[in-house]
Amino acid sequence: MYIDPTKKKEIFEKYGKSSSDTGSPESQIALFTYRISHLTGHLKINHKDYATERSLKMLVGKRRRLLNYLIKIDIERYRAIIKELGIRK
Repeated sequence: MYIDPTKKKEIFEKYGKSSSDTGSPESQIALFTYRISHLTGHLKINHKDYATERSLKMLVGKRRRLLNYLIKIDIERYRAIIKELGIRK
């Protein structure tokens, strides 16, 4: 798999509360963003890979739903994660 446990732990340490914090919206959004960037690079090379295209669209939808949840809960946390990851709506 393209993402190993050490990379996941690093993402969770940076964006979550700790290295074992896998459930916070910020850490999940960061992980989805990493996976989305990887799949986008794959699709630039393999433009006819429709299964990957579908999974990319599903990941973007999951991330969007998490971001919408974060807006409802705490707008400041939303703004911080958007700025840190460089995501635009």
